[in-house]
Amino acid sequence: MKSVNLRYMQRAGLSMYKLAYVNGEWVDSNKKFPVFNPANDELLADVPDMGESEVQKAIDAAKEAFEQWSQTTAKERGAALRKWLKELEGNKQALAEIMTKESGKPLVESLGEVAYANSFVDWFSEEARRTYGEIVPSPVKSKELLMVREPLGVVGLITPWNFPMAMITRKAAPALAAGCTCVIKPAEDTPLTALALAALAQEAGIPKGVFNVVTSSRSNANSVGKLLCTSPHVAGISFTGSTHVGKILYNHCSQGIKRISLELGGNAPFIVYSNANLEKAVVGALAAKFRNCGQACVAANRFLIQEDVFDQFVELLKTNITKSFQQGDSSKNEKCNLGPLINLAQVEKVDSIVKDAVSKGAKVVLGGEKVSSLGDKFFAPTILTNVTPDMLCYTEEVFGPVAVCIKFKTEEESLQIANNSSTGLAGYFYTSDISQAWRVAKKLQVGMVGINEGIISHTEAAFGGVKESGIGREGSRHGMDEFTQIKYMCFGNLE
Repeated sequence: MKSVNLRYMQRAGLSMYKLAYVNGEWVDSNKKFPVFNPANDELLADVPDMGESEVQKAIDAAKEAFEQWSQTTAKERGAALRKWLKELEGNKQALAEIMTKESGKPLVESLGEVAYANSFVDWFSEEARRTYGEIVPSPVKSKELLMVREPLGVVGLITPWNFPMAMITRKAAPALAAGCTCVIKPAEDTPLTALALAALAQEAGIPKGVFNVVTSSRSNANSVGKLLCTSPHVAGISFTGSTHVGKILYNHCSQGIKRISLELGGNAPFIVYSNANLEKAVVGALAAKFRNCGQACVAANRFLIQEDVFDQFVELLKTNITKSFQQGDSSKNEKCNLGPLINLAQVEKVDSIVKDAVSKGAKVVLGGEKVSSLGDKFFAPTILTNVTPDMLCYTEEVFGPVAVCIKFKTEEESLQIANNSSTGLAGYFYTSDISQAWRVAKKLQVGMVGINEGIISHTEAAFGGVKESGIGREGSRHGMDEFTQIKYMCFGNLE
């Protein structure tokens, strides 16, 4: 890969793309699986296809490393994270290029993700020293009561392909800050970014066994996931991905009553009321819908537009999509700002949802089809209207560049449609009425709300959902909670 100049590669002469990282060493496997650039099907690397026995070695290494890492001071752990941050900041361009190559997202988005990912390392390097305990007023004169927070232990971090860097740092940074050690299993589509992070953790002097990255193909993913969830040496799991897989992991963890944090799917409503500033609403819609080609759990999925402004908003949305996006391979042409879908399965899913809607009477205002002239994983930015409840796009998360536009009459109807979902991660709405803003924000059954805003993710804010969108929160000061446990101490006979 051109322009990638990580010092680890220069010094060691090894390609991180060919080896996993366990116990401070770069390790191979008898089996490999290929990683391709989804924009052009270029083979990027063959990486280890690790099975249960190999992942067990990573768990054992993390368990051994925990004995010492957990005894370091919060100040020492914060300093270690800042050294890692320095390496990450010094290789921003290289990391972005790796992400663009393996995920297909435009380079400008990859650079944005690097900045977002680094912000978690920055934040939790400071939060390490703010993991406070409590002194509780005793009801008895002879006793003193206090509570302290301790690290969970070894944690398994299972991360998705759509944000291959940020989803690792959002989990690993608080875990390391708390005193946990990690076994990271990245998605099979995008393992290279994770290996780059491991290389830079090594450069930063993160002790061996504290930060481990294991790679496996789809065929081994189920068994490796089950091992992480059921191993008695793993104290907690943090997973970002589909609700379907989250339920499987939740079930595995239940066997050992294991701590689990889940950030799962969404079906985000994007509501536009008739009193909204439509120009600003369209700008927010583009950001909320088309980032990473719509492949984001917080992406707007259902556009609920009040009937008085429905036609006007749809026309503005069409005009702005047409003039705002150039689709193509960003690694070949930096002007391209809308990339491919991650794999053929995702293409077929999006295509089938659109075809289902059309077959049941939906109108294609824009796009609606694959763009085979660019490659086999490109799907045109699409607007659908005349959408009815019997269509898949009405209830399912599309996870692609498809804006599903639904007309409503009243505020009550908009909330009924928005909340009629088994998931509840993010929701967005635009209004100029402050009273309506408070009402709707309170009544939306989601964990995060964007009010007159289409981009809501920030390190300082708690990220997570309700209903089947998950358990726990990432980022913010609450992100440390997922990797710590409270120990209560009662000192007696103190007269």
